[in-house]
Amino acid sequence: MKRIERIYEYLKTCDDETTIKDGATAVQIAQELDIMRSNVSRELNELHRQGKIIKLAGRPVRYFYKNDLAAKQQASSAVQKIKKQTLEKNNGADTAFCKFVGASLKAQIDQAKAAIIYPPDGLHTLILGQTGVGKTLFAHMMFEYGCEAGRFKREAPFITFNCADYYNNPQLLISHIFGHIRGAFTGADTNAVGLIESADQGILFLDEVHRLPPEGQEMIFYFMDTGTFNRLGETKRERRARVLIVCATTEDPDSVLTRTFKRRIPNIIEIPPLADRPIEEKLEITKLLFLKEAHCIKRTVRVSGDAIKALIGSIGPGNVGQLESNIRLLCAKGLLNIKNEYIDINYQMLPQQIKSGILSMSTKRKDMAAISDTIGSEFYATPNSKEMIPKEAEDDKFNLYQMVEDKVKVLKNEGISEDVVQQVIIADVNAYLKDFYIKQKQNVTLSVHERLLKIVDVNMVDFTEQVADLVAEKVKLVSKERFLYAFALHLSSLFARIKEKKQFRNSLSGMVNTDTIEFSIAQEIKKMIEEHYNINIAASETEYFAMLLQSLKEEDIADKIVIAVAMHGNYTASAVCDVAHKLFSATKVELIPFDMPLECRPNEMLEQIIIKLRQINCSQGVLLMADMGSLCNFGPLIEEKLGIKVMTINMVTTPLVLEAMRKVDMAGVTLPAVCDSLRGFGGYDDNSIDDTDAKTDIIITICNSGEGTAEKLKQMIRDILINAGITHIKIFPISLYDMQNSIKKLSEKYNIIASVGIVDPQIAAPFIPLETLLAGKDNALLCHLPVSRNLSYKRDESNNVVLRHLCTDALEEMLLYLNPDKVVTLLLNFTVELEQIFITEFTNAQKLKIVVHTACALEREVTHNSILYNSKLSGTVDDDKLKKIKKASGIFKKTLQLQLNDDELCYIASMIE
Repeated sequence: MKRIERIYEYLKTCDDETTIKDGATAVQIAQELDIMRSNVSRELNELHRQGKIIKLAGRPVRYFYKNDLAAKQQASSAVQKIKKQTLEKNNGADTAFCKFVGASLKAQIDQAKAAIIYPPDGLHTLILGQTGVGKTLFAHMMFEYGCEAGRFKREAPFITFNCADYYNNPQLLISHIFGHIRGAFTGADTNAVGLIESADQGILFLDEVHRLPPEGQEMIFYFMDTGTFNRLGETKRERRARVLIVCATTEDPDSVLTRTFKRRIPNIIEIPPLADRPIEEKLEITKLLFLKEAHCIKRTVRVSGDAIKALIGSIGPGNVGQLESNIRLLCAKGLLNIKNEYIDINYQMLPQQIKSGILSMSTKRKDMAAISDTIGSEFYATPNSKEMIPKEAEDDKFNLYQMVEDKVKVLKNEGISEDVVQQVIIADVNAYLKDFYIKQKQNVTLSVHERLLKIVDVNMVDFTEQVADLVAEKVKLVSKERFLYAFALHLSSLFARIKEKKQFRNSLSGMVNTDTIEFSIAQEIKKMIEEHYNINIAASETEYFAMLLQSLKEEDIADKIVIAVAMHGNYTASAVCDVAHKLFSATKVELIPFDMPLECRPNEMLEQIIIKLRQINCSQGVLLMADMGSLCNFGPLIEEKLGIKVMTINMVTTPLVLEAMRKVDMAGVTLPAVCDSLRGFGGYDDNSIDDTDAKTDIIITICNSGEGTAEKLKQMIRDILINAGITHIKIFPISLYDMQNSIKKLSEKYNIIASVGIVDPQIAAPFIPLETLLAGKDNALLCHLPVSRNLSYKRDESNNVVLRHLCTDALEEMLLYLNPDKVVTLLLNFTVELEQIFITEFTNAQKLKIVVHTACALEREVTHNSILYNSKLSGTVDDDKLKKIKKASGIFKKTLQLQLNDDELCYIASMIE
């Protein structure tokens, strides 16, 4: 009997038993039938989809055998029982916050309840959190709880006001909150009641309260203290109201609220972003949002497990609001492709920005496993479910689904084909989603991710976070933030150097212990970069990564170099340092700005700098970063006065300051090393290595048709370049018959640095004949390239790309059972072993001959069809030579479990002179 049948029979046979009158749970069934709970859940969901059982939502979920009226009565009875138990547990006054998903928010909910019932009139509350975390919804639930607990009457007012609506007009903003009298300001023709009066005996919710001007905040905190206020234009505060003030902001309250106003709010509740909440809550919220959309569309929605993972992984600053918009977009698109009775949402239909979410989830294996265990391969949201998450704000005045259906109807009535209709609707749906993102309020309190996006591109930030996750699993970092900053900026600087073809300097050579876990992780990081960006980077980068990890692993107690930024202008240096501090907030580097107004004399500025530096520890030296003029000459004077080492960098810019902070933040780095590296700093760059400003370097390959051999040459040369760490050169195959015309056109757009082929095109660039390339090693090409002279990598001469290509092509034609791609490396290693044993060096032609014959010999061994050695045709082989070859052939026994007999080995011996 199949597993699903066993579970169904269990529910069926237990229908009359008292043990499951309230329904059976997945845990109970798993224990009774000795089946994994995740498998039981999957099969129960399938039985429910087939309509064979009844599923009762709740915690835990309960299942009933579908026995028509009896089952429905059981389910109804169980529902009433659960509701009664819930009310008894919560004393009848805890249902308001049940709509806010998440056990992780219990502390915030308890805090909110205490604020509502605190005698005599409750505690004024400030709710903190990013856009979309549910601050407005949370305030609504506080009010609902107050009504349930008897703190407010049911008809009591709950008034919401967004302070951002009038932030450009502070007078009008204050007028809306407190009201005004006739003549209070221009245009005030009548008396007006304010929100404070309207909210009497209830709650006034002030969203984005940081938009209130200081005078407005002063009026609010006076009302909190006394309960009295006056309308705008009145001189006496004689009006009274009993109002609980609940405020919300996305900003840091210490930065945007006056100290006196914040002191008047004793209760501050911070709601964490959705990305920081447990995976169970993210999944539950995602499911509830799909249930909400299914209810709106009045259709069942089927969602694949991979789509759920991508959606959860793509949760960003928009939080629940962003997730809801993404889900609405997918459901709207799904309306266009209804082939069954349900809307099907799978990974393939997701937009790219959502698809990429599955990459961020791939590093969180536990979260991936939790999603798979809970929903299996798919999830169904049905329109008749009662589980619905309430809207966070006012009713949505724009019904996306109605728009889709109305437009489809109009377009089809006009006789437009279904393909065109689909394109039009998808464009509209995408426009809706784009509009949502535009309307998302920007959070000035930037996350690390957002700060890095100001400096480097999004792909590099995402890759840096993947590396940081790997590092965090293996070593305990003092600050993950500091690693993110330092690694991202270094990677960007590295790409800038590659793009400009600058020579790498290994200034850390010999300073790093290679026997540490940090060095091992650094080697992994180097490999990740090379695989991710398809480039080769210098070995010295490994030493940098290792030192970075060692620096961040230790406590930050060492003295560091002081950075002094001195620039002309009233606020120039301060502005640069302020931006650098905000973007690189994880560091504790001492960064001091010195602003020199144009009317300030140089000796006065010098004295200010010396006085300031005397007050701090400068034992590791001072890096003076100046813009121009006399400031650039202060270094020796400061050094003489204070007796400390001072080095100067001129032409200071914000990226240069950021790079200085990154370098100084490394433990053990010296002032000369920092100064030397900054003099060669060319700025940060994105992950594109191609130089778009100048002509791109190219190599042309020439053969009769421009196809066939030329294409093979192209692939061979590309592999040679990549193996040498050269990624910016492109290869163009051209035909012999139209050679001059093709070269002329390519020269207008590109810089031809070499040509390879059957004919010398007679151009001002090296020509490598085809036979020279095929007969030699990789450096037959590389030695002719001007770019290769500036590279500091060490070439691996044993990795002969030309020979590998020749061997692979030959083996593909001849082998039937063995995979050429798999055995070619083994065969090339065999030839290297022979060279070492016989102390000789084979040509490419000799190696190709040995590789092809040996491959055929191995295949004959597989088919038990070996050949006999004919000494009359090939000559005799002495025993010593045969013995050496037999030793080298042991590589095949070890790897393929194949052993060549003496006859086959004699043929190989006859090829070696």
